[in-house]
Amino acid sequence: MGGTSTAQSGWRANKWIRAAIPALLLHCSIGTVYCWSIFSEEIAKYTGWFVNNDKSAIEWAFSFAIFFLGMSAAFLGNIVEKDIHKSSLIATICFSVGMAGTGFFIWYGGNHQHSVGALIGIYLSYGFIMGIGLGTGYLSPVKTLMLWFKDRKGLATGLAVAGFGAAKAIASPIMQKMLTGLGEGGVYKMFYILAAVYFVMMFLGHLLLAKPAGWVEPQGKGEKPSIIATLKTKPIGNYIGIWLMFYINITCGLALISQEKMIVKCVGLAAFAGLISTISAIFNAGGRLGFSAWADTMKDRNTIYKLIFVLSIAFTGLVMLTSGIKNGEGNGLLIFLVLALIFIVNAGYGGGFSNVPTLLSDHYGMGSISAIHGITLSAWAFAGLTGNQVATYIVKHTGEYIEHGTDAAGKPIMINPVGYQNVLYFTIALYIVALILCLVLVKPTEKALEAKKAKAEAKK
Repeated sequence: MGGTSTAQSGWRANKWIRAAIPALLLHCSIGTVYCWSIFSEEIAKYTGWFVNNDKSAIEWAFSFAIFFLGMSAAFLGNIVEKDIHKSSLIATICFSVGMAGTGFFIWYGGNHQHSVGALIGIYLSYGFIMGIGLGTGYLSPVKTLMLWFKDRKGLATGLAVAGFGAAKAIASPIMQKMLTGLGEGGVYKMFYILAAVYFVMMFLGHLLLAKPAGWVEPQGKGEKPSIIATLKTKPIGNYIGIWLMFYINITCGLALISQEKMIVKCVGLAAFAGLISTISAIFNAGGRLGFSAWADTMKDRNTIYKLIFVLSIAFTGLVMLTSGIKNGEGNGLLIFLVLALIFIVNAGYGGGFSNVPTLLSDHYGMGSISAIHGITLSAWAFAGLTGNQVATYIVKHTGEYIEHGTDAAGKPIMINPVGYQNVLYFTIALYIVALILCLVLVKPTEKALEAKKAKAEAKK
C-alpha cells in the first residue's frame, strides 16, 4: 500500500504529467484550426458556396474562429484564473461540439445547395462555438506551466504553444488522406471523426491538468489586486506597447502566411507547395519553442521581440529590393530569399505568441497572469479580422492576374505576382512601427535594470 501511495503522489507531483503533457494534448487539438486551408475549398464546393472561383463566403468562418478565440480569452480569462478544471472542460466541450456542428452544417449544405442557413451554421459552429473552445483551451495550461517550470518559464510555455503550431504539420497530411479516403461527403465525415478524437485527447488533458500542490490562489479582496490595479503597477504605455506589438506581429504574419501558397507558385515551386507548407509549420512551431527558450537566458525578454522585428524587416526588405516574388522564378538566389522570408516570418510569428505570457509575467507577476494574458489575446482577435483580409484586398486591387500553368483538373492557375509583392510594403511598414514601440514604450523590467546596473558596477 505504501509503495502504491508513493507512486500515486509521485505522478500527481510530476510537472510533465500534470502540466506539459496535458498542455500538449489541449494545444495539439485546438491548433488544428490552422488546417483550415486544407479543407476550406472542399467545404465551399460541397455546400455550393464556391462561386466564380471564389470561396470568400466560407473564409469568414476562419476569421470568426480567430476573432472569438481572442475575445473569449479576454472575457473568460478570470474563469481560467479561478478554475482551470472548469475552463479546460469548457474548452473540451466547445471545441468538439463546434467541430461536430460544423460537420452537420456541411452535410446540411450539401443537401441544400447555396443554403444561407448552412453558411450561418458553419459560422456559428466553426467560428463562435469552436472559437470559445480555442480561447479557453489556449489559456488553460499556460499559467499552470509557468508555475511548474518556474526557472524555465519560456521553455515550458514554448513547449505547449509549439504544440499549437505543430498541430498543422501533424494533422494536415492526415486530413488530406481522410478527405480522399472517406469518399463522397468525406469533408463532413472527417469533422465527425475529428470531433470524437479531439474530445478524447482534450478530455484526457483536462483530467491530468493541475497546478502545483504548494500554489494557493489569492482569494480575498485584499489579497488579490484587480487586473486594472495590476496593470497600473507600470506606466499604461508599457502595456499598450506590448498589446500593439503583439497585434502587429500577428497581423503581418497572417498577411504573408495567407498568401504563402500563391507566393510559392509565383517562384515556380507549385509542385513543392505541400512540402513548403509543412516546413513553414515546423518553423512556426520551432519559433514558439526556440525563441521562448532563448528568452529564458536573457535579462530582458523584450530583447526577443526586437530580434524578431529586426529579422522580419531585414528579410522583407531584401525581397522588396530584389522584387523576389515577382522575378523569382528560375532564379536560385531570389527563390532562397523568398523561402527564407516565409520561414523567418513563420518562426517570428510563433515566437511572438510563446513569449507574450512570460513577458507579461515578468512585468506584472503571476497573480492575475491568466486574466491579463486573456485580455492581451484580444489583439489576436482583431488581427484575425485584419491580417489576411488586408492582404487579400491588396492582391485584388493592385497588379494583375496572369495565367501560370494549369491545375490537376486542367484549369488555368491565375496568379498576381505584383499584388503579392505589394503586400510586403504593408508588412514592412507595420514591422518598423512594432520595432519602434518595442524600443520606446516597453520598458525593461526591474530585474533587467538591476542586472544592467550590476554589470556596469562590475566594469568599474
